[in-house]
Amino acid sequence: MFRVSREIDFCYGHRLLNYEGKCRHLHGHNGRAIITIEAESLDGRGMVVDFNEIKRRINTWIDDHLDHRMILHREDPIVPLLQNQGEPMYLLDVNPTAENIAKLIADIACEQGVPVVEVRLWETPHCFATYCPKI
Repeated sequence: MFRVSREIDFCYGHRLLNYEGKCRHLHGHNGRAIITIEAESLDGRGMVVDFNEIKRRINTWIDDHLDHRMILHREDPIVPLLQNQGEPMYLLDVNPTAENIAKLIADIACEQGVPVVEVRLWETPHCFATYCPKI
């Protein structure tokens, strides 16, 4: 089995609803998504997938939708205020935890035709969440 991974760095803000710790307040992260793709065999070029293809499909989407945005639950009471101020946001139907953001990136990757086996989202240098879509 062959595996390749590409790291994608981006900055985002969020806060968690129904949470009693520090993350209940608006704050930001320098996130790192690691996208992993697996194949039993290599293509005619000797690759699982071209790293540039991952960049073109996934990095571009992250840059356009998540980078330097507030990632919030759509029912967060601060959403209307931020919308009125023209702040860029990405709204989720779930709490914007590292686990849910990793799943979001995996789902988008699969929709973009990138057959990921794992997305690891580093929220801090010491904490990450992993999501592995069912194949």
